[in-house]
Amino acid sequence: MIVTVSPSVIAGSLQAPPSKSCMQRACAAALINNGTTIIENAGNSNDEQAAKNIVQKLGATVDSVRKEIIITSNDHIFSSTFPGKHSMISVGESGLSLRMFAPLAALFKYEITFTGEGSILKRPVDFFEKVLPQLGVDVNTNDGKIPLVIKGPLKPKNITVDGSLSSQFLTGLLMAYAKACTTPVSIKVNNLTSKPYIDLTVNILKHFGFNVENNHYETFHILPQKKINNHSIKYTVEGDWSNIAFLLTAAAIAGEVTVKNADINSAQGDKKIINALEQCGTKLLINKNEVRVSRKDLHAFNFDATDSPDLFPPLVALAAYCKGTSVIKGVNRLLHKESDRAKTLQSEFTKMKVDIAINDDLMIIKGGKQIKGAKVSSHNDHRIAMACAVAALGAKGNTIIHNAEAVKKSYPSFFDDIKMLKASLQIS
Repeated sequence: MIVTVSPSVIAGSLQAPPSKSCMQRACAAALINNGTTIIENAGNSNDEQAAKNIVQKLGATVDSVRKEIIITSNDHIFSSTFPGKHSMISVGESGLSLRMFAPLAALFKYEITFTGEGSILKRPVDFFEKVLPQLGVDVNTNDGKIPLVIKGPLKPKNITVDGSLSSQFLTGLLMAYAKACTTPVSIKVNNLTSKPYIDLTVNILKHFGFNVENNHYETFHILPQKKINNHSIKYTVEGDWSNIAFLLTAAAIAGEVTVKNADINSAQGDKKIINALEQCGTKLLINKNEVRVSRKDLHAFNFDATDSPDLFPPLVALAAYCKGTSVIKGVNRLLHKESDRAKTLQSEFTKMKVDIAINDDLMIIKGGKQIKGAKVSSHNDHRIAMACAVAALGAKGNTIIHNAEAVKKSYPSFFDDIKMLKASLQIS
């Protein structure tokens, strides 16, 4: 799909898209819940569809009614020794699904193989080779990449793990431990990154009745759950701050936008986009569940995105329109994304005449000059496609985005939504 974005003044209000991070975690929690889970405000991105498919393959039933997902699971599926047709599971291109569901698959007593497509084929999974065998799980990989073959059952015990590559591995372990532990057990973590995502995991586990205690992000104590049959849970997916960030940045560049269902008290780390918008001088009006941003003259900002690396793309688009030199820290977190995101941002924004330098863990953007429309590529990275589209709103001339269908990974209605805000674009 090719999308052509023309310079536009945007205005209006939108409901925030549902958080895929919350939705995927809720699907995992529903799998280990002994009963029925109703997930309200469910999204339909590719990553969310992957999570629903996985829990179904692992034995839960999944029904959809409008924007509700009903997942029914029970303890008996974990005692099955018959793999049937469910032993081969695709995660699509979802890194969270791979890293979160692999430890949960290790709870089963039969061999399960995880496959995928696109960029997921290049993402390392050697973490599991180092950790899961300590817990009684057989693991095989393709030289540290998928296919990932796992055979449990996992037996929780006190361990120490490295959290420097991604917090998603820890999310999976916390989920598996919460389900399987029969006595108190602890996980010690060194160099944990993306701590807000662990807050999200712990909050969702607690919502589902599991007992996880966070001791300064260094040690996590997991206590046995009180067993309840037919445990009925209702969970409402909140707005996705990773995607809200693009809408608010679009407003800062090209007009005025109100985003509803934007919970400022969310545990999502990407709500820190508000800090960058405040720094650079946008006009902000914030209520508990609503944020309005209006365009003003923008100046440079400094931002540490180490714990919120998904903010890099909208922050680069924002910095391009800020007078002066903006600095974003956390480049080292971008290597194992859908693309090598730091180099991809530099490559595509250079085409739009934005000067970007990478210095070790820092990205340095010289902004404030006229952005030029250009032919760019998403590199099959959903956040690159959205960043280029947002930047194009204030550019001189049209911007043509190739492989724009990448947005389906996290925000399928993105182009429809910015069109509703009166952005001028064509899809072909």
